[in-house]
Amino acid sequence: MDFGVVLQTNPPAARTVALARMAEEYGFTHAWTFDSHLLWQEPYVIYSAILAQTHRIKVGPYVTNPATRDWTVTASTFATLNEMYGNRTVCGIGRGDSAVRVLNGKPVSVREMRESVHVIRELANRRPVEHNGATLQFPWARTSELEVWVAGYGPLALKAAGEVGDGFILQCADVDIAKWMIDTVKTAADNAGRDPERLEFCVSGPMYIGEDWEHMRDQCRWFGGMVGNHVADIVEKYGKEGAIPGVLVDYIEGRQGYDYNEHGRAGNSHTEFVPDEIVDRFCVLGGPEEHIAKLEALRDVGMTQFAGYLQHDNKEETMRVYGERVIPAVSESITAKV
Repeated sequence: MDFGVVLQTNPPAARTVALARMAEEYGFTHAWTFDSHLLWQEPYVIYSAILAQTHRIKVGPYVTNPATRDWTVTASTFATLNEMYGNRTVCGIGRGDSAVRVLNGKPVSVREMRESVHVIRELANRRPVEHNGATLQFPWARTSELEVWVAGYGPLALKAAGEVGDGFILQCADVDIAKWMIDTVKTAADNAGRDPERLEFCVSGPMYIGEDWEHMRDQCRWFGGMVGNHVADIVEKYGKEGAIPGVLVDYIEGRQGYDYNEHGRAGNSHTEFVPDEIVDRFCVLGGPEEHIAKLEALRDVGMTQFAGYLQHDNKEETMRVYGERVIPAVSESITAKV
């Protein structure tokens, strides 16, 4: 199983780079970042610095979208990074949240997202693609290889992830929800004639190593508010019955709006409606043994990577304990002699 960290590109950029370096030192395989160009610094510039100062870790947006960036520019950026640093990028993509909503825009349709996945992947994998009435290809790309992982919660997004994604990103570390969504994506892949076991399934949520549950919950409650934005969109489109598991929709009854100026921020004042139960279910909190137990449960329902958000006040210590205790405990063990 792989492990990632999810970072915000808050200034100074050197801090983000240092956290990514530390993540690699402690055995994490991926360093993901938010991609919201008004709220935080430009991630793709920072990726180049991370890749230049690390050796193995892969980078990518968690997640980008087809609305705020031209698809061919996105593909070119990934292909360039891959040509420079040896195929150490992954493209996480969804319909769009903070990056488009801050601009008073709306998420794109699932159909448009599917089309963008095809264009970005073909170009970044050195293949020609039909787009805007022309056949396009990067004449300079020689070695670039890119996977595109689809993020989503609703039925159409899950279907798209199974049919066109190289992987699926779920921003919610609840075991029951993860099982339902992973199974749904696998069914869609199988129905499309694809091998579901070849897909990556990345489950994510804030990870916090500690003992003070009240403090940990307060530091991570923002995540339930962020997930609530996506759930609210689904409920508006499909209603409350049958589209997604009930636990994912019940808690948003008390949702009264959301201020994107506080997006992804510990202490977000617009997430008071999120109950402790949801924080505990959606996040991975507590001591090492509690983290290990939950990660093993998520692995058992199909998770192939856990990506832990580090938007709290215990970043370095959480990564240290993961590197020394958690990652070794849930990784495949190999004996020197049998």
